[in-house]
Amino acid sequence: MSASINQFDLNASIETLETLRYSPAGLAILDLWLLHESRAKEAGVERVVNLRMKAVAFGAVAQTLSKQDLKAAFRFKGFLNTSRNGKGVVFHIQELHN
Repeated sequence: MSASINQFDLNASIETLETLRYSPAGLAILDLWLLHESRAKEAGVERVVNLRMKAVAFGAVAQTLSKQDLKAAFRFKGFLNTSRNGKGVVFHIQELHN
């Protein structure tokens, strides 16, 4: 099996923040929703891109995000995974930058 790459980089704003929770081992976990708007060319035509995405953060990143205002914008980096129930995709945030 060859090495695969699963890296996701998104400029977005925070739409909602759930309550910060902790795993049994004491690891901070934060569920949130992100909003992204941009323009992209597809087949030579410019289109407006609107995306609402479920995301999760762990540890120090979760603690930092839990203190942010709604609508705060960041560049988020991480990877995509299937949600726990197998329906949809969740963005696992590993880094954020202003």
